[in-house]
Amino acid sequence: MADAISISALQHFIYCPRQCGLIHVAQAWSENLHTQKGRREHDRVDVPEYEIKAGVRIERALPVWSEKLGLNGKCDVVEFHADGSVYPVEYKHGPRKQGLHDDVQLCAQALCLEEMLGVSIAEGAIYHVKSRRRRIVLFDETLRDKVRETAHAVQAMLESQKVPIPRFGKHCDQCSLQDVCMPDVKVTSANLFEPRMEESCDK
Repeated sequence: MADAISISALQHFIYCPRQCGLIHVAQAWSENLHTQKGRREHDRVDVPEYEIKAGVRIERALPVWSEKLGLNGKCDVVEFHADGSVYPVEYKHGPRKQGLHDDVQLCAQALCLEEMLGVSIAEGAIYHVKSRRRRIVLFDETLRDKVRETAHAVQAMLESQKVPIPRFGKHCDQCSLQDVCMPDVKVTSANLFEPRMEESCDK
C-alpha cells in the first residue's frame, strides 16, 4: 500500500508522540539494551514460516494491511484454529504487564486481519518473553476506537512533517532515543536550556 502507516507507528505514538515523530518523521533511531534484547527475542518470529500444532496452523511474520485505516505491518504470530477463529499474538520483551501502546498495536493487527479475511476477531494475546506468559487483550469498541483515533493522529503528524515537543516523564527511562530527544531540557526565548519538570505519564 502506497503511503500506508506502519502499525508500529501507532505503538510508538501511544507510548510517546515525540518518539513516533523522531522515528517516522525525522528518521532517527538508536538502540539501547532494551531494544537489543527485544530484537533478539523477535528473531524467531521475524522469519516468515508456518507450522501445525494440535490442529492449529501457526503463521509467523505474516504481512497485514488495511485499506480503510491506511495501515500495514506484520504480525509476529497468527493462529488459525480449526473452528475458523483467528488469533493474533504479539511478542514483547519484559515481564507480563499491561500497556496501552502494546494493546493498540495488537488491535490494529486484528483490524487488518478482519478486513483481509472477512472474519471477526474478539481477542488476541501479548506474549511476554521474560515471564513466558500470555496476556489476553480483548478487542472491545473502546480499544478499536483508540486504534482509529491514533491512526488519524499519526497520519496528521506525517502530513505536517512536524516532530512533537518533548514530554519528560517516566516513559523516558527506557527510551533508546534519549540522546536525540533530550527530553529533560527545553529551549527558552533566550536560547538557553533549562531543566524540564517531569510530567505525569500514564503510558
